[in-house]
Amino acid sequence: MQKENKVFEIVPANRVKNIQEYYFSKKLKEVAEMNKAGLDVISLGIGSPDLPPSSTAIQTLCHDAQKDNAHGYQPYNGIPELREGFAAWYKKWYGVTLDPQKEIQPLIGSKEGILHISLAFLNPGDGVLVPNPGYPTYSSVSKLVDANLIYYDLEEKNNWQPDFDALEKMDLSKVKLMWTNYPNMPTGANATPELYAKLVDFGKRHHIIICNDNPYSFILNEHPLSILSTPGAKDICIELNSMSKAHNMPGWRIGMLASNHQFVQWILKVKSNIDSGQFRPMQRAAAEALKAPESWYATMNEVYRSRRAIAGEIMHTLGCSFDEKQVGMFLWGRIPDNERGSEDLANKVLYNAHVFITPGFIFGSNGERYIRISLCCKNDILAEALNRIKKIF
Repeated sequence: MQKENKVFEIVPANRVKNIQEYYFSKKLKEVAEMNKAGLDVISLGIGSPDLPPSSTAIQTLCHDAQKDNAHGYQPYNGIPELREGFAAWYKKWYGVTLDPQKEIQPLIGSKEGILHISLAFLNPGDGVLVPNPGYPTYSSVSKLVDANLIYYDLEEKNNWQPDFDALEKMDLSKVKLMWTNYPNMPTGANATPELYAKLVDFGKRHHIIICNDNPYSFILNEHPLSILSTPGAKDICIELNSMSKAHNMPGWRIGMLASNHQFVQWILKVKSNIDSGQFRPMQRAAAEALKAPESWYATMNEVYRSRRAIAGEIMHTLGCSFDEKQVGMFLWGRIPDNERGSEDLANKVLYNAHVFITPGFIFGSNGERYIRISLCCKNDILAEALNRIKKIF
């Protein structure tokens, strides 16, 4: 007689119970089923650049991949050419001097870096300040390491910047780390030198590590900024950056972080026990991509600017309003007062027009009255999405 399966008696760790499957992971399964049924859904959800990396980066990858010695394990701290490439890039575009040997850590994407940083600095019960609205991974990773999440509000009336008066009134005695993200995702709000100066001062006075996630600073943005350009920032700040957005390499999974030598070493101690160095030809290709001239960014932004215009028409058709000054590869808009909420509007667009847009509630309660449109879609497809939506609104 076959023994009954007892797998149901096994329970996962509490950390698995405390998080949900990533919204896009679930929703894209639904979109895939709709496409399988022949509904031809246009996805304006995820910010995955559809433009190619530079031809020199691709050529470098292909050339180096043919070398016999290119396929072994790589250093945990990345190859020297990549660290030096990031250092030169930061100096040229942000005016920040970094020691490529001690102050830069390549990553398998900045998303993984969020986990490495959290494991390196947060003990169970330590407080972590998380923006609302904000990138959901800040919250989910903080839960995975059993940290105490403390949300701080970002609001349109304050240009989506932290309310420092409100922060000062919080109990910050156990707060160890604060997540910031400028240019901001999902709102498109830009950073200013004044904002970064306030963040550095706040972190130093309260002994809170400021972690700034900075992958969008070259998209539709004339003046890229780094928090590390603020005097004294390196003492208390960590900045994440990525090849995914400005260099059209999301699937390559190459990012980096920069900070003082001690912080980098602590993070490397965690990272070296979790993953390994990336494929050497990819690192060499990324170093080549970092040499891109100003014309590279200008050409890319010309494409995004034309897409942004059509996305703006979609917003207006839906009755949404938005800030023309926002930057980055999304358009963030406030939904009309007569709509029940962002998820309801997004589902209405999905099921009736077969266009997938992102409801703002997934980024936190302060995103409930907003939607987000990705610009990672060609003009003709955006125009088709606009035509479909016009038929139902």
